[in-house]
Amino acid sequence: MVEDPKWELALLATVQSFYQRLLSDQLGGELPAPAELAPDVISHTADVRATLDRMYLWIQLLDMAITPAMLRLGVQNDLDPEVAEALLRYFARHRDDSGANRDKTDLVATFLFRHPRVTGQWEQRGYGLDGSIPLSPFEIALLEILSESEAPTLSDADVQLLREFGPLLDQANRFQDFTALMDSGIIQRVRELKAKLGESIYHPGVLATLAPYNAAFGDRFHTLFAAATKEIKDFATRLEELGGNILSTVDGVEVTVEHVNALNQEALLQADYGAALDKFRRVSRLKKELERRPPIRRAHLDSTPAHAVSVGGGAAAAPALAPKYAPAAVTPQALSAEEAKLRRVEESIRVFVRVADPKFRQIVPMRYFNLMLTPAEVEAYTADYLEQTGPRADAARMLLRLVAVTARITTEMEELKRSQNSRSVWKLHADSLVVLVDLGKRLAEAVDRLALTIGQQAETQANSEPLRSSLEKLRERTTEAAKLVGLA
Repeated sequence: MVEDPKWELALLATVQSFYQRLLSDQLGGELPAPAELAPDVISHTADVRATLDRMYLWIQLLDMAITPAMLRLGVQNDLDPEVAEALLRYFARHRDDSGANRDKTDLVATFLFRHPRVTGQWEQRGYGLDGSIPLSPFEIALLEILSESEAPTLSDADVQLLREFGPLLDQANRFQDFTALMDSGIIQRVRELKAKLGESIYHPGVLATLAPYNAAFGDRFHTLFAAATKEIKDFATRLEELGGNILSTVDGVEVTVEHVNALNQEALLQADYGAALDKFRRVSRLKKELERRPPIRRAHLDSTPAHAVSVGGGAAAAPALAPKYAPAAVTPQALSAEEAKLRRVEESIRVFVRVADPKFRQIVPMRYFNLMLTPAEVEAYTADYLEQTGPRADAARMLLRLVAVTARITTEMEELKRSQNSRSVWKLHADSLVVLVDLGKRLAEAVDRLALTIGQQAETQANSEPLRSSLEKLRERTTEAAKLVGLA
């Protein structure tokens, strides 16, 4: 039973108005509403509940007709935020198990994140009087918007799923090439994570995690996609100038200059997700094929000496082997970026250890492995004296960093093993390992100095042994990582 039927009817009337306008634009003509659900009739109805029942059926029909791709077209920059908030309330109050409804909810929440009522509204951050980190401004806004809706309960499994979005976004932001981004599997992984969340996606805390991810990933995706399409069109233009027409073959189909000229970047970005994703993959494959065998190189083939293009009985020359990995220099920028990741890892582990069952808090579930903590490391992550000065606090903070660096190295090693088929993705993780190996060596020196200082004081000698035990684990991981990237 609806607590306030008039409020519910007003909400549905707003959704109805938006849906009808959206469908009318799609159909190229006005879509009339049932006479008893016209705006002037609704506002003067005597039997609110009967009208509400009829409105439910009508809205459900409109909802079935509108796909997430159509909604994406309707949710443009000029949309009134109040209409977007009404849509979000409707999806949260009348949620179902369909992926389409979850996609629509996700899309509208992202629109609200991208378009705050006050510029920079979501960027304001601070600390509570007790020193704790408060909810993000966007989550507070969502709690207010959805205050009339009963939020689903988040499970520990849901929280673990949400923790994956930060590392995935970090990985996406490191890509400099559209093909590498498409080959990484991030898009598919995020779709899987959202599906696993199920009804939990309607929780304000979940939407407050997904919307910023969507906005940031979308910006990166659009930038790399625009660069890829420009590069492909530049290839087509140069080929046309040379009198050619066929760029390459993708999935057994010849791609011509006309095909590329017809490539509409904006239309692709607004198309239905499933169809657009397939076309994005084709663009990625075409770019990869052009990089491997660019048409300009083939256009000059006739002027190439015969011995340079054939071997023995006219067989084509073997393709050049991929160059051996050359470790990049460790720059201050790379160290700073890794430092930010380590702080996030420390905080993530700290939160888990503090809220987990004491019997199992020494087993921290990571994406690819379980991170095993020693009793001393668990104590450090639950310590309330980390902000203090003195040997005990110094040792605890050092343990936190040792665990975080060990976890980061293990994660990057696992990512490296899983990206063997994509050279560009593999190199990203290899570069990260180079930085982490350097950090590990520096940290080992710092631990040795601290352990020596602590060991000289009788009252704190017991703190030096846990440090050396954790350092040994780090050294093992650092040695393995160095071998993987050719540093040892």
